[in-house]
Amino acid sequence: MRFIGTIQGEVNPTTFNVQLAVTDVGKGSFIKISHETYGWVLARVDNLKRYLDNKGEEIVLANARTVGYKHGNQILVPKTPFKPEERVYSADRELITDIIGLKKTRTGNLYIGVLEGHDIPVYLDTGKAIGKHMSVLAKTGAGKSYTVGVILEELLKERFPIIVIDPHGEYSSLRYESEDYDSMLPYGIKPRTYENQIKEYAVNIIANPDAGKFAIRPRFTLEELLEILPMKLTDKQKSIVYDVLRRVEHQDYTIQDLINAVRMDESKAKWKVISGLEVLRNSGIFDGKPLSEKDLIKEGQATILNLKGAEPRIQELIVSKVSKNLFNAIKVADISPFFYLIEEAHNFCPERGFGDTLSSQVLRDIASEGRKFGLHLCVVSQRPARIDKNVLSQCNTQIILKVTNPNDLRALGQSIEGFTPGMENDIKQLSVGQALIVGECVEQPITVNIRARETRHGGGGGGKAKQMTEKKPGIIEKIKPVFIKEDTPKPAAGKEPGKKTGWERVRRIFLKDK
Repeated sequence: MRFIGTIQGEVNPTTFNVQLAVTDVGKGSFIKISHETYGWVLARVDNLKRYLDNKGEEIVLANARTVGYKHGNQILVPKTPFKPEERVYSADRELITDIIGLKKTRTGNLYIGVLEGHDIPVYLDTGKAIGKHMSVLAKTGAGKSYTVGVILEELLKERFPIIVIDPHGEYSSLRYESEDYDSMLPYGIKPRTYENQIKEYAVNIIANPDAGKFAIRPRFTLEELLEILPMKLTDKQKSIVYDVLRRVEHQDYTIQDLINAVRMDESKAKWKVISGLEVLRNSGIFDGKPLSEKDLIKEGQATILNLKGAEPRIQELIVSKVSKNLFNAIKVADISPFFYLIEEAHNFCPERGFGDTLSSQVLRDIASEGRKFGLHLCVVSQRPARIDKNVLSQCNTQIILKVTNPNDLRALGQSIEGFTPGMENDIKQLSVGQALIVGECVEQPITVNIRARETRHGGGGGGKAKQMTEKKPGIIEKIKPVFIKEDTPKPAAGKEPGKKTGWERVRRIFLKDK
């Protein structure tokens, strides 16, 4: 138990000042104080300031905020203040994990990173973290997609079914081991591939040659078809579309069948409709065998729908169709509970002031009702202000990286219960790769240094992503010459079975899990 200072000045039950006797206590550090009634109470340093007193001596004063104490299974805040001049100590790991609500083992939990200012791994209860939906929000380059990659790795370890809407083709890199050994060592992890658990499908397989072909069944409502046609239709042309859909609504049909049916109309207005349908036919989204919901949702499988190269309206149609089909299937228990991650969510469920999309309503329905059936939604965006507030407010776990836009900060304040000006300042001051975690999975908001990824990062952002592209020689590379001469020939393909090379022994020693 390390003494760090004493309480000074006016003391409230929730806030107080500490005159520090040490200089290595930083903002965000957890401290503990013995209360005459409640025992040990946890507090957090919010701010620090230095000044000279009347004698010219330097004073370091920390402003602290009470977190609480444990009473049975409850975390409570003291109703009476601490004694003036009470001694303050650095908080121990046991007290911090108990009060904040962190799990103490990695098994069965999500290993997100390390608590800021402390060597304490952050293990989140999986059920609480994703059970009532999740959001990952940040400005561009703050590490948003990197953090999502960490979450996906953890869920893949749990063999939890996942489906990812991936507009830019960022997450296929889960197949490949990371080579950023320096960043992995402090977190006690090693490179890993999830290739056997990844199923990737794409609309445009020319732009995404490693993906399987994704197709959807051409079954439309009138509103859906009018929305995705690449031109506006007159009332007469809408009437032609309506008549054709009514004639084929009880049949299995192709886009070409619709084109042929429209050709039979005698009006000259039909040619614009035919032109629009030909654009849909040529998009390729309706070519091939559609996947069933059971193909998409399987234990231990992450299904990535790579939309790179598809037109925005086609992307909206895919998200709308897939979301409706999955929601209907899980409501009748045809598929097991799953994690549904939507990247660039502001494009698929925008705030009403920014328009509406084909997928808006179904995503609102999933946000409000999906948790009852085991559909765990996760929305990811760099523009929180542009996501439908009804969707964002339903996300009980919020993982927020650096955000500076005033409109986005205002949107966060409206969607997070108990949002304070202090939290807003914390969000603006986060470093790249740090996140504020708020929600049922933690008793109090906490700042976390997101752990390094086991797999290669597929995004183009900064921070840890930049470290991947501008990689300097790591510790393994630096020590390699000590163990292995550079001119040592590589072992032959038929080397002695089970015998490890020097390089393999080094990797095993230094990259072993803790």
